[in-house]
Amino acid sequence: MSLALVLACGFFGCKQNDAATANVLPEKDMALQLYSIREVLGDSAKYADNHTDVLAKLKEMGYSAVEAANYGNGKFYGVSPEQFKADCEAAGLVPLSSHATRGLSDEELANHDFDEAMKWWDEAIAAHKAAGMKYIVTPWGNVPKTLEEAKTLCDYHNAIGQKCNEAGLKYGYHTHSHEFQKIGDQDKIWIEYMMENTDPDKLFWQMDVYWAVMAQKSPVEYIKKYPGRFAMLHIKDQYELGQSGMVNFEPIFKAAKDAGLASFVVEQEGTDGSHSIMDGVAMSAEYLRGSDFVESSYSK
Repeated sequence: MSLALVLACGFFGCKQNDAATANVLPEKDMALQLYSIREVLGDSAKYADNHTDVLAKLKEMGYSAVEAANYGNGKFYGVSPEQFKADCEAAGLVPLSSHATRGLSDEELANHDFDEAMKWWDEAIAAHKAAGMKYIVTPWGNVPKTLEEAKTLCDYHNAIGQKCNEAGLKYGYHTHSHEFQKIGDQDKIWIEYMMENTDPDKLFWQMDVYWAVMAQKSPVEYIKKYPGRFAMLHIKDQYELGQSGMVNFEPIFKAAKDAGLASFVVEQEGTDGSHSIMDGVAMSAEYLRGSDFVESSYSK
């Protein structure tokens, strides 16, 4: 569906006509982080009311997959993993990945104690496996205060990654801007310490390219510095992709392809208020589909 048609008729009940289908943009493998559309699909009640129409619209926009953002107690958006998978597949979407984590308490961190946390991860991994997902991604984490805490957190991520590998899943960590800060009073950048102290086979990185730019860091520089570590990217701009001029996506995609990118996920945290978030994620989809530097697929 072209953006002009989308904005002209809205997202509930509009159908393409012959003019709209005459100039079809290429299909590409790209996922949407469902946190982007939390206004219409952000909790179990909204999911129950809207998921059929909303997931179908995402498919019409050109998205091929989704990344969940509402895992809890073995369910996604209040439904079983099997039901979430069926809902996505009914719309023609792949349930690719999910943001989910269980942080360590201060006591667990101090004692290097992962026992209770791993029980949580056993349930989470089983649920993600049942949902047909390929990746589980920890969406955030605090910067450690000491190198001892840093080493414990790296050991924790390695342990999670090992469990995920045993279940046939891949485990990743999503970066914001604070990971580029130093560890306490040490002259060591947290993200670089993590890179050096985690097993590449157990932890990949899902760099949020917008937050890297906001940290005044170059996504391309980090992708080239740590090839093979960025299996996924979060493709984000201030609002709709390509509109702010703040993020130069072309060299990011090129560097990521050369460094082993497997999948990317669009995330949009809002709009400028002139249109709905559904219109906004449609604009982002159209930007990527119309960009020659974005490959049709990065999966091997």
